[in-house]
Amino acid sequence: MDLESLCQAVVQISKEVGVFLRKEAQIFDLSQIEYKGMNDLVSYVDREAENKLVRRLREILPEAAFYTEEAEENQSLTAQPYHWIIDPLDGTTNFMHNLPIFAISIGLMHGQEMVLGVVYEVNREECFYAWKEGGAYCNGRTIRVSPVADLSDSLLATGFPYRDFDQVPAYLEIIKAFMQQTHGLRRMGSAAVDLAYVAMGRFQGFFEYNLNAWDVAAGALIIQEAGGFVSTFKGKNDFVFGREIVAAGPIHAQMLQLIQRYWH
Repeated sequence: MDLESLCQAVVQISKEVGVFLRKEAQIFDLSQIEYKGMNDLVSYVDREAENKLVRRLREILPEAAFYTEEAEENQSLTAQPYHWIIDPLDGTTNFMHNLPIFAISIGLMHGQEMVLGVVYEVNREECFYAWKEGGAYCNGRTIRVSPVADLSDSLLATGFPYRDFDQVPAYLEIIKAFMQQTHGLRRMGSAAVDLAYVAMGRFQGFFEYNLNAWDVAAGALIIQEAGGFVSTFKGKNDFVFGREIVAAGPIHAQMLQLIQRYWH
């Protein structure tokens, strides 16, 4: 399979759907919010964006199955060799409150391995993308993770859980420790954007728990192709479906060491 050509096609598709999201952002109001669960928001915009993505991706790779955020029934990951892992609107809460940080995230998995990733940040029209062994790019330019090698010189990104609050005390201890040992932490509201910014070197690292595969699949591959490291909090490789992630450049090991002091 020509992953480079496929990636370029996915980039174009993400930009097409991005036009739809930008238009809807100008007219959306809070009365159109629906709730999938506690603090778990959705709207017609998420669903329509996903429909558009699935339709176009099916055209370019008919044999692939789908694992998506808004689908009522996702296909088994063992049923087909290729799977698209899609978040049509990562940063839904930002979108609904007219905060300009949200993105489309599209990853392609072959077996148990990510082979392609695209994150399109809609507002700045920045498209981050990578394919296996092909490097990482933003709008045609090669990108690399930050070379910063000391945690004390780093700026980190994180996210807050909106459900499953049992582990919040330990997580707050981790946040407190990072606050004291870094240049600071930022909470952007979109894991896909956080990961893309790590790949580009804007953040030196990112950590979060209670995530889904569609939040991280594309961005994790982009970071790896940009020379970075990705793992679970325990340092394992099952970060796509492991519900937690640590992603960084050279400070990855230092981040893990601090996190594991509090996370059990």
